[in-house]
Amino acid sequence: MDQSTEVRTRAAAAHGIELAYIDIWGNTHQTPDDVVDAILKSFSSEPEPRPLPSTVVIRQHEDSLALRTPETGALKLEIQWEGGEIESHSLPEIATTDGVRRVPLPPLRLGYHQLRIYRDSLALLVESHFIVCPARGLTFDSRAAGVAVSLYGLRSQRNWGCGDFTDLHAAIDSFARAGCAFIALNPLHAIPNRQPYNTSPYLPQCSLYRNFLYLDVERTGSLTLTTAEIQEIELLRTSEFVEYERVASLKLAVLTRVFAAFPGSPDFDAYITEQGQHLQDFAVYCALDAEMHRRDPNIWLWTDWPAQFHDPRSPAVAEFAREHHRDVLFYKFLQWHIDRQLAEAQAHALAVGMKIGIYHDLALATDRFGADLWANGAFYVKGSRVGSPPDDFSPNGQDWAFPPPNRDVHRDNGYQLFAQSIRNNARRGGALRIDHVMRFFRLYWIPDGRQADSGAYVQDYADDLLGVLALESQRGNFIVIGEDLGTVTGEVRRRLADTGILGYRIFWFERDGAGNFRRPEEYPAHAVVSTTTHDLPTLAGFASGRDIEARRAAGLIDEEAYRAQHAARDQEKVHLDSILRDTGFPNDPIDFLLSTPCTLAVVNQEDLTGETEQQNLPGSTWQYPNWRRKMKIPVEDFAAIETRLAQAIARSSRS
Repeated sequence: MDQSTEVRTRAAAAHGIELAYIDIWGNTHQTPDDVVDAILKSFSSEPEPRPLPSTVVIRQHEDSLALRTPETGALKLEIQWEGGEIESHSLPEIATTDGVRRVPLPPLRLGYHQLRIYRDSLALLVESHFIVCPARGLTFDSRAAGVAVSLYGLRSQRNWGCGDFTDLHAAIDSFARAGCAFIALNPLHAIPNRQPYNTSPYLPQCSLYRNFLYLDVERTGSLTLTTAEIQEIELLRTSEFVEYERVASLKLAVLTRVFAAFPGSPDFDAYITEQGQHLQDFAVYCALDAEMHRRDPNIWLWTDWPAQFHDPRSPAVAEFAREHHRDVLFYKFLQWHIDRQLAEAQAHALAVGMKIGIYHDLALATDRFGADLWANGAFYVKGSRVGSPPDDFSPNGQDWAFPPPNRDVHRDNGYQLFAQSIRNNARRGGALRIDHVMRFFRLYWIPDGRQADSGAYVQDYADDLLGVLALESQRGNFIVIGEDLGTVTGEVRRRLADTGILGYRIFWFERDGAGNFRRPEEYPAHAVVSTTTHDLPTLAGFASGRDIEARRAAGLIDEEAYRAQHAARDQEKVHLDSILRDTGFPNDPIDFLLSTPCTLAVVNQEDLTGETEQQNLPGSTWQYPNWRRKMKIPVEDFAAIETRLAQAIARSSRS
């Protein structure tokens, strides 16, 4: 190995860059040197060697830690526990092995602490954040069923053109009577609410806070509507699709008046204090975004704001926040009401017998032009994007066009931002689904200026992240589901299971090498099973080939691909009919899935009403009404599907 190769290899290892990966066909790909070099250029600094990492994440049962030091003399160990109490221990001389010294630990307390080690001269040797985690997160020990609902798509006789938290109450009532333990929601993240490019709940403007579109405005305070607003509500309520911009404009106008009459509240003040700087940053971003667009309607991105506003800690931003204090407070007011209405929904779900209640979803991505990047840019790596290597579905790979996380900045931060993102997204719920849970282990990075097939996998500190997730799960009383679709090794699934994280199985993907659907008893117990997802055909859509028709109509496939996909679908339907008939569930995939040993079974909302159109058509934007479809029937008429679902759940013996 020549010197330049050795230096590159050491640098790659220091940053977690994998020098090879195995694709879905089993082929090994060596990472080209120029790709490694390009990714290395994304990092602003090299990790410095330390006796301990800047954050030590340890499980509660462990009784020692590894200290990298050549020193063998006496030491003093000091732990400042989360509540402020300090505990100290003198450590006698201990021999080192290969420069590593095992430091004994006292009985540990769960939580976020500080650890200091002093030399016998009482000179500080090292100080680190010290996070003590349980071995596993919260677990759920029975088999249960629930329904996946796109909240924005709920129809009702009272909403303002978009499903809201009061509609969620009504859905909870119906599905609780049917025997459901939970309702699985789409991510509720704050998004720009602009069609057709900025409506995906999986590409948030901010992953810490939520979309005000889901507020029931009539529950936020006293209000009087104009004749024009009443007419607009009726038009939006009866529209075929969710009209994001019109709903957002209407709700903001009315909520602004509600806020103007708001006298203040100790609960509101307490919420602001609890959320701290993160809420302040998001509210300032929202106020700045609105003001910059007011000044120039062609400005939509924070990167186009005047340069003095690009840094959230700049004097210009601080001055703006002071001068627009009421505007900033308004956006905090919206988040407070979202939190209140969600809290009421979760409390209601538990009160009517749901064992889990609301099942939230945390997206992988974040919009590179959104609040996350503006407020917390240091936590992302510039110069690369996240994507996936070539596979069956994307022969050229995929470029997801958002920046990867900076694992060392997260670690130096004591994982505070990561923990807050888990905490806020699981808040007011009993379950949290993590989209693309492989993110905790590695992500595929594409250097800027290159195509998706010229990337490499970069590892994260998986043990640290899984530990923090387990701690937050126990403290927040929610179970965790890890979306582990795609190429996931058995070792990764074992580590997820050891942490108490449920796997994720989709009906359409559970097949053997010959294309045969798996039998119910072949599904894993420690997993969630679902009829479909937002990106895949509904049960009825699969049978009719509506997804294939939609791809052709959107111009995503040519005639040759169209015919080939229909021919393949005909074979798939033969396999489907065969497995349903052979296992005693003819023409009944819902009962089939409910019969599996999987811990949780999720029935998609569209599959309860026989709808053929899926929520999102991957690869399309304006060609398809992505994230805008409303349910066929309003929540007031759920009785029929409630009865059918109750019978199916009863047959499955799920509780």
